[in-house]
Amino acid sequence: MRAMILSRPRGGLHSETLNLPAPAAGQVRGRVLACGVCRTDLHLVDGELPGPNLPIVPGHEAVAVAEEVGERVEHIRPGQRYGVPWLGWTCGECRYCSEGRENLCDSAQFTGYHRHGGYAEGILAEARYCVPIPDSYSDAHAAPLLCAGLIGYRSWKLAGPAERLGIYGFGAAAHIVAQVAVAQNQKVYAFVRPGDEKGEAFARDLGAVWAGPSSRRPPRELDAALIFAPVGDLIPAALAAVRKGGTVVCGGIHMSEIPAFPYELLWGERVLRSVANLTRTDAEEFMSLAEATPISMRVTHYPLAEANAALNDLRAGRLAGAAVLVP
Repeated sequence: MRAMILSRPRGGLHSETLNLPAPAAGQVRGRVLACGVCRTDLHLVDGELPGPNLPIVPGHEAVAVAEEVGERVEHIRPGQRYGVPWLGWTCGECRYCSEGRENLCDSAQFTGYHRHGGYAEGILAEARYCVPIPDSYSDAHAAPLLCAGLIGYRSWKLAGPAERLGIYGFGAAAHIVAQVAVAQNQKVYAFVRPGDEKGEAFARDLGAVWAGPSSRRPPRELDAALIFAPVGDLIPAALAAVRKGGTVVCGGIHMSEIPAFPYELLWGERVLRSVANLTRTDAEEFMSLAEATPISMRVTHYPLAEANAALNDLRAGRLAGAAVLVP
C-alpha cells in the first residue's frame, strides 16, 4: 500500500510503499476510504508530542471498509464500513481500565502515534476499538467525527450543564460540537482569531448567538467554556469569561505555556480541567447522537499525496471546518 510516513519530527511526511500484514486474532484489515487531518497530527509532525513510534503513518480519523478480519472478530464483517479512532489499544487490567477510564491507561497505544494510522491506502487495527459509523454520513464527512467529534463530545460532556457555552478555537472540533450544543438548546458564544471575520461568520452560520475575537469578553457571563486552540493565553481569558462555579475544559493534547494569572480568576469555585483521549463509551454515545442529530460537516478534500499541504493549511489557519485525505 501507499502511505505517508513521518520518519523524524519536523521532517515532514514522505511517500513510501508498505506491506500490510494479514490480521491477527482480534484485528481487522481494511481499505482506507478517507482520513481526517487532526491538529494532533500537526503536533506530531511538528515534534511537539513526546515519544512517537517512528517511523509512523499518522492519522486517527480513518474511515475504512473491512477486507479481512482475524479470528474472534464478530462485530465487523468483510465489506462493512467502520472507523479507526485515536484510542487503539489498552491493557484492560490497570486501575484506570478497571474504573472505566481506559482513556488514562498508562499502557495505552494510540493510532497514528504508536500504531500505523490512516494516512495510507490500508490500515490494520484492533477490532474492539473500531467504531461503527452512521450510514447517513459519507466517508469524507464521517472522518472528522472520529476525533474532532469524539474529543469535542467528551469536552462538551465534561463541561456539564450550561445555558451559555463558550468555544475558543473554531476549527474542526468546534464546528461539530457547536451544532450538538445548539441542538441541545444551548447558547453558543464563539471565539476566533482576532481579525478572522470569515471565522465569525462561519460560527454564526452554525447557530452561535455571538462571535468575536478571543481577546474580547463576551456580552454575557458564560456557564462553561471549551478551549480547542492550543494557546495557553486562552485559559485566563476563558476563566475571566465564565461565572462563579463555571467550568473551563481544555480539549487539546498540547498547549503552549500557560501564563501566570491572579487567583481571583479561579476563585469562586471555577473549575479548570483537561480532556485526555477518549473511551469506547464516548464513541458509542457520540455516534448515536450524531445519528439522531444530523451534523453539517464543512470538509476540504486533499489527495493522500498532498498530506503535507493539508497540514500546512491547518497550521496557517486557512481551513474552515476539517481537512480530509482521500486515497
